[in-house]
Amino acid sequence: MARKEKTLSQQVADSILSMITVDGVLKPGDKLPNENEFSASLHVSRATLREAVRILVSHNVLEIRRGRGTYVVERSLHEHPISEDELSGLRMDLRELFEFRLMVEPRTAWYAARRATDRELEKILEYGRREEELIAAGEDRTEVEQAFHKSIAIAAHNEFMGRLIPIIYKAIYQGVRFSQHNEQVVQDTLTDHRMLMDFIAQRNAVGAETAMRLHILHAVSSFGIDLEEW
Repeated sequence: MARKEKTLSQQVADSILSMITVDGVLKPGDKLPNENEFSASLHVSRATLREAVRILVSHNVLEIRRGRGTYVVERSLHEHPISEDELSGLRMDLRELFEFRLMVEPRTAWYAARRATDRELEKILEYGRREEELIAAGEDRTEVEQAFHKSIAIAAHNEFMGRLIPIIYKAIYQGVRFSQHNEQVVQDTLTDHRMLMDFIAQRNAVGAETAMRLHILHAVSSFGIDLEEW
């Protein structure tokens, strides 16, 4: 069955959510801008903005405080990933981390290619381009590469996936730390990310899924990890 086209208010709700989870323009506890100014900046009517706000309130992302305005919820689900204590208790080694990434990230890319809003697509491509610039300049790319993968996870529009991002970060951190001086691995990363960006930009879900799988397998190979079943 074809995925139902989102209404304008749902698209605006997605844009506001991206401001919170991807851009960091709005943070937990922040008050939303004046309604007139905010609707103008989003190029929508006040009625559409109000409906978008209602959607986010129903999902516990925003809260309306009587007489004070609308605020980003300080302890909403998307701000509660798996904790460090939970991570340490899992006792995962790198092999298990990469197995986990292969289980979830390729399909996440598939959903991102299908579900990403225009704004989320722009952020994915922006982080990809920034990473290329950092690599060319010989600078640390860890945070930007993590943001690249996070933006793809957010664009999949699955709250459970959002809570698993810290585990993915752990594997990415280890991979970047190990590979940043390995020219072949760095080149593989550039090639893989460009291919992934192209497929997502084309909204080619199968291509995005395949590109993500190849990207992770290249990382696995660089560590000398044997995942025969993959």
